[in-house]
Amino acid sequence: MFSPNTATILLASAVLLGLAAASPVAPLEATAQLLEKRDYVISPKVMIVDMFSYEQDVWYGIPEFDLLAQNITVPGLSPIYSDVHCTLSNDICQVVTGESEINAASTISALVHSPLFNFTHTYFFIAGIAGINPEVATLGSVTFAKYAVQVALQYEFDAREIPANFSTGYVPQGSTSPGEYPQSIYGTEVFEVNDALRQLAIGFAQTASLNDSAAAMAYRAHYATTAAYKAGSEAPGIVACDVATSDVYYSGALLSEAFGNYTTLLTNGSAVYCTTAQEDNATLEALLRGALSNVTDFARVIVMRTASDFDRPYAGEADTENLFYANQGGFEPALQNIYLAGIKVVEGILANWEATFEVGVVPTNYIGDIFGSLGGTPDFGPGSVFNNNPVTAKRGLGVKGKRAALMMGR
Repeated sequence: MFSPNTATILLASAVLLGLAAASPVAPLEATAQLLEKRDYVISPKVMIVDMFSYEQDVWYGIPEFDLLAQNITVPGLSPIYSDVHCTLSNDICQVVTGESEINAASTISALVHSPLFNFTHTYFFIAGIAGINPEVATLGSVTFAKYAVQVALQYEFDAREIPANFSTGYVPQGSTSPGEYPQSIYGTEVFEVNDALRQLAIGFAQTASLNDSAAAMAYRAHYATTAAYKAGSEAPGIVACDVATSDVYYSGALLSEAFGNYTTLLTNGSAVYCTTAQEDNATLEALLRGALSNVTDFARVIVMRTASDFDRPYAGEADTENLFYANQGGFEPALQNIYLAGIKVVEGILANWEATFEVGVVPTNYIGDIFGSLGGTPDFGPGSVFNNNPVTAKRGLGVKGKRAALMMGR
């Protein structure tokens, strides 16, 4: 396949932008011509999705491949991370979204609809650091998620005003108590990705030797005093567990337990609350919308998060110490393990491209959002919006003046 250089790609982008300014019809024509011509279209086998510079940098200067061989400016990406980086062969590319849900959704939306790429056979490999639940794993661990849950998309009371009979200040949208399933569904609350693909990725990652640090070893030892935190006191490993998405960077046992309970509630007990991140539901929503437009394949998504810090303190430690001051020692190992485990996943996909990955890994589970937008019936939530058990969202019907919804039995 033709390997474009940066100047060519920039010229193509400039031409499209110029046409956009000249006419509302011309950009569509130019895009069609560009896609037909295929000279400028890159079709990556793997697109690495990082969130900020420290995650980005672990892939540079490595012996396996050179992501900086091509630097392709894509309109609509973050002003801080405006380029997609690709190997000369175009097999592997990288995008950096910027942190938080808005940045992730904006960047991935712009990327998947760029006429410079063909992502119909691309594996999107989310590879970033995260907080970790010591009930499930520890600092430096590498996790692979089946579910992503948007845990902070709820009503919230200030901690000083929580009703006496509430276990938390968070209440599912449209509901009136913390344990009630949300009555107002927006569609981004839960995503489920291809578990068969996840298991293959886990198998590749398990061949890696993970990094650790003396500081992480010393810090995680404190968690051994609490039986429920046994996993948090052990050495890092490869773990199958799920990710919570929240723009709020939270810390503490009470919030973590509340969001863990919410994760269980939304997935009907299927998900294991494990890592805490700020972007994944946003990235997955953009990829799902791409799939609805036939420009991405939602069955080709891997969500890998490595553990940089605990989401709650050990017994006797202040929440503020855990969040602000403690030298947990997990940041550097987590970054290194993105590469150490991630490179095994990338190499596994490329080495088995013709035999397995080119045609795709057939999902054995439901994949998609809580609405069932891609077809099928979700194995969580109230059912598909597109079958006989619809989710019907309505605004302006108040629960104490707030937005509520009627979901079931219509």
